[in-house]
Amino acid sequence: MTFSLVGMCRRTGMFGAAVTTSNMNVGTRCPYAKAGVGAVLTQNRTDNRLGPQGIELLTDGESAPDVIEALTADNPTIGWRQLAVIDREGGTGFYHGDKITSIHAGAEGDGCCAIGNIIRNDKVPSKMIEAFEHTPDAHLAERLVQGLEAGLAAGSELKQIKSAALLVVHEQDFPLVDLRVEFDRDPLAELRFLWETYQPQMDRFVTQVIDPDSLGPPPV
Repeated sequence: MTFSLVGMCRRTGMFGAAVTTSNMNVGTRCPYAKAGVGAVLTQNRTDNRLGPQGIELLTDGESAPDVIEALTADNPTIGWRQLAVIDREGGTGFYHGDKITSIHAGAEGDGCCAIGNIIRNDKVPSKMIEAFEHTPDAHLAERLVQGLEAGLAAGSELKQIKSAALLVVHEQDFPLVDLRVEFDRDPLAELRFLWETYQPQMDRFVTQVIDPDSLGPPPV
């Protein structure tokens, strides 16, 4: 009941993930990313532990396919899980557990990977990849949102989506973008509203962390 994608901007080196689902609080459970390292998505009867484990493996220099292999080996519950990984080189990998009986699919592109389960058709991830690749010069967050919007247009999932999340990391050890819609009748419209509202302030939020003096005195 979830569709999502991980991606890398080859121009800036940013990594990110975006996800939407008919469940609540998807942003706290599914997307994980680390600057200069990569990103991981874990979904379908989500095991939150797999995200941090995957990030740790990527930090150690493992490739995306090797991370998938490590996360799925000797794991008695892995049949319920769905994973997507992107590594520091933009390499990708995905996994579908054998206990997922709904329509599910995955697709890979240049520096991106999309997955979905309990979706209306198996074209949803490939349409997300097409949208992500269509605007290579746009901000990574914008490309990720476009990917989700394309997944919605291509069929979405079987139930009404209710939550969404957008996560992007760049040069700092804190997220550049971390936006979440927890429970909404139209979460992707709300996510786009949040992103377009946040984007003009984004650089200032980073500057006030690393160089607050450069912003001058506050307005009177």
